[in-house]
Amino acid sequence: MPIIVPQGLDPELVRVAELQPDLDYGRPQESREALRRAYRISRALRGRNAPDDGLTVTDRRIPARAGAPDIPVRVYTRPGGDAPAPCLLFFHGGGFVTGNLDTEDDRCRAYARRTGVTVVSVDYRLAPEHPFPCAFEDCYDALLWVVANAGELGVDSGRVVVGGTSAGGALTAAVTLASRDLDGPAVRHQMLLYPVTDHAMRTRSMREFDATPGWHARNNVHMWRHYLGTDEPEKVSPYAAPAEAGDLSGLPPAYLMTIEFDPLRDEGIDFGRRLLAAGVSVRLHHLPGTFHGFDAAAPQSTVGRRALDEQCAVLARATGTTVVR
Repeated sequence: MPIIVPQGLDPELVRVAELQPDLDYGRPQESREALRRAYRISRALRGRNAPDDGLTVTDRRIPARAGAPDIPVRVYTRPGGDAPAPCLLFFHGGGFVTGNLDTEDDRCRAYARRTGVTVVSVDYRLAPEHPFPCAFEDCYDALLWVVANAGELGVDSGRVVVGGTSAGGALTAAVTLASRDLDGPAVRHQMLLYPVTDHAMRTRSMREFDATPGWHARNNVHMWRHYLGTDEPEKVSPYAAPAEAGDLSGLPPAYLMTIEFDPLRDEGIDFGRRLLAAGVSVRLHHLPGTFHGFDAAAPQSTVGRRALDEQCAVLARATGTTVVR
């Protein structure tokens, strides 16, 4: 089934939506290569050379738990900011199957440059080669590492925010749940950007959006099969599918962004409502006329710029910094 550009899409996003690749996540290696090609083409069309944003950007590998390989991370620091600086631990999207440190490089650079927050982006292990709990363990171990090495990183361990897009949103929610459950490091705030939350796939938006640009229900089925390692799991951990958590109380404040033409829309809204009902402070922002990943695909669109502005404002408010243009 070809990708269908939905009626009602923001006019600035129509052309970009038409250019979105129709990936088949049933073939992980092909999807990864197609996304790498699309990423290279996108950067070439935008004339992107080495960024001149004044940031110090360092790739490194950090230790994981026993038996697991070291975890690649990318650290973004704005010189001359607060000392120690707040920290954002960020997890990219990609359906738990694709993505790497380059996937959200532009977004992470913008966060660091505009807010002064040190950003640590995590290149967690991917399914199906590494099914749950591998990605979750990498992300939680990265949180432990940031707090344990706060002095070396020049960050304030009391101002750590966790955030991510899509599958990275699921990992964000999972890490905050685990931090609460395991008496782990305190998380100051969580940023859930069009997050994956529920493996059940029973919502209206999941039934309706099976050919939408950016993400669709057909790939959602492949995603969960790869990540959970089975089509019919007997029981799913809330650290895999956060909607399975019976108790959402005691979690840090949340910013949750949902997208109109996105199969993940309704499960994200439902998760936000449950957080509110559990007494968690939540800002839930639904963006009409948009498709999954629109802000990465069309960052210079009006709605893309506004979305980034709001994310930076949320991050600054949560950490006590000031946003610059």
